Amino acid sequence: MTFSIVGRDARTGDLGVAVASKFLAVGALVPFVRGGVGAVATQSYVNPTFGPEGLRLLGGGLSAEVISAHFQVTDPGIAQRQFGMVGASGDSVTFTGPGCHAWAGGYAGPDVAIQGNILAGPGVVTAMRAAWEAGPDLPLPRRLLAALMAGDAAGGDRRGRQSAALLCAGPGRGYGGLTDDWVNLRADDHAAPCAELARLLDVHDLLFTRPETTRPLTPAQLNWLRALLIRQGYAAALPAGAWDADTEAAAWALFGTENLEERWVPGGQVDPVALAYLQQRYGAES
Repeated sequence: MTFSIVGRDARTGDLGVAVASKFLAVGALVPFVRGGVGAVATQSYVNPTFGPEGLRLLGGGLSAEVISAHFQVTDPGIAQRQFGMVGASGDSVTFTGPGCHAWAGGYAGPDVAIQGNILAGPGVVTAMRAAWEAGPDLPLPRRLLAALMAGDAAGGDRRGRQSAALLCAGPGRGYGGLTDDWVNLRADDHAAPCAELARLLDVHDLLFTRPETTRPLTPAQLNWLRALLIRQGYAAALPAGAWDADTEAAAWALFGTENLEERWVPGGQVDPVALAYLQQRYGAES
């Protein structure tokens, strides 16, 4: 009923799951991730206890293979289950019970587990593997999404499309750098859920990615920003000339309204991505 990829970025230790299905809100049941511990996808007559239990056992030092063997002897419904798992060290496993609906199968290798059932054919898993292996330099969410979209393009779930999800964690990746929870996006009921997930990831990256580069505002950009702040009601008036405390306070308020706090740079500097977004939204000369 579902196809998924569980992956780890060997460079950073980031962990994640991407999944799609002809099933309402697949992200509520299939993906489980804990930063520094591991990631699990549980599907096909889903046993949702495999997620938290798998993470607990990974956190206790057991390997993905050992946990898979444990599930196979403790779950009476194992014949119809399917799951994939990757540990913090990159150990991986995929399991497909003999009672899963065809086509069903998967692939496991270093840092990755890919699996699916009721698929258009084995080419779905093959396409996902090829996309994963082609993207080692991508950030993990982008790499997982590329693999998911490749599987979708290869036929995906042969019943159709309904939902997709992307869940990733990494050291200090969360909002404000305060948690490991990084990306948690879902298209719960959508005609093109993988494409919608890609759109959501673009929005996520805009709002929650920290600046890669910064630069001083030019005089023209500063004049434009001040005019915008006054027009939008963030200040009644602002002085001309160099950056000042009143302009900074008003600009910070604007960034908060737009949910751009992660891209905020004080002192008259600016993140080019945030500036481009504001100029597109409000109209501007650069």
